[in-house]
Amino acid sequence: MGADVKAIRNRIRSVESTMHITKAMELVASSKLRHATERMENSRFFFETLVASLSDFGEGIAESSYAPRKEAKRRALVVIAGDRGLAGGYNNNVFKTALAAVSDGLPYAVLPIGRRAGEYFRHRGIPCLLEKTPTLEGFSMEDCAAAGRLLADGFRRGEYDEVKLIFTDYITMLSQNPATLSLLPLDPHKDESEGERVRRAETIYDPSAASVLDAITPEYLSGMIWGAVCESFTSELAARRTAMDAASKNASEMIDTLSLKYNRARQSAITQEITEIIGGSEQQ
Repeated sequence: MGADVKAIRNRIRSVESTMHITKAMELVASSKLRHATERMENSRFFFETLVASLSDFGEGIAESSYAPRKEAKRRALVVIAGDRGLAGGYNNNVFKTALAAVSDGLPYAVLPIGRRAGEYFRHRGIPCLLEKTPTLEGFSMEDCAAAGRLLADGFRRGEYDEVKLIFTDYITMLSQNPATLSLLPLDPHKDESEGERVRRAETIYDPSAASVLDAITPEYLSGMIWGAVCESFTSELAARRTAMDAASKNASEMIDTLSLKYNRARQSAITQEITEIIGGSEQQ
């Protein structure tokens, strides 16, 4: 009986130690979440404006270096995952979405952002466009600019015919959805309204729409990646905060259950000792 009491006491200490870690991780995620949310909200207007701006170029895209090609033979994926785990299904959902994007069997390479993304694809032997995987938290606008130029140059050289962006869209604190966005080839007519067609027809570019588009596309890609990075980082923090809060609550409930078992075992051990003492005195 004494061994049972000791084992339960050790288990309680172990769960308490784990709860201290989950509480600390929850506080760290909460402290970073406010700044990340502000940055994400500020980037959304830029993100949406970039998407809408393509409709101004119209048929000029067909003459640019980033026009749709007859047949796609190779694809590049920009996959944005987290730097660490303990965030519920955040990373796994991103990887499932990425694999669904290449389910047609087309050869592909990956530009990973976030340590977990680099580890996942390198472990599976998938070619990566970067030698060293950048962290999601430390990914800056300068890094986005470099990634945009890399993707634009590779597309123009014919190294890949499609570029897709896999990231996590922040909905609420409790809801983050993985999303797929096509970056290249450019498609200006997607969800185009009549008013947008009229405005496009009235726009004049010098020397031409295609040349202007060729010049700004690397910056367009950079801006899209930056918006996705802001969304993904906020989503990771929210997912980790939710997961660690649930883990802390589960640990607290487990401690209460183990404490009840400990008190019962201790009471049973004391009762047994008293019974043995009484039995021994009666024999004498």
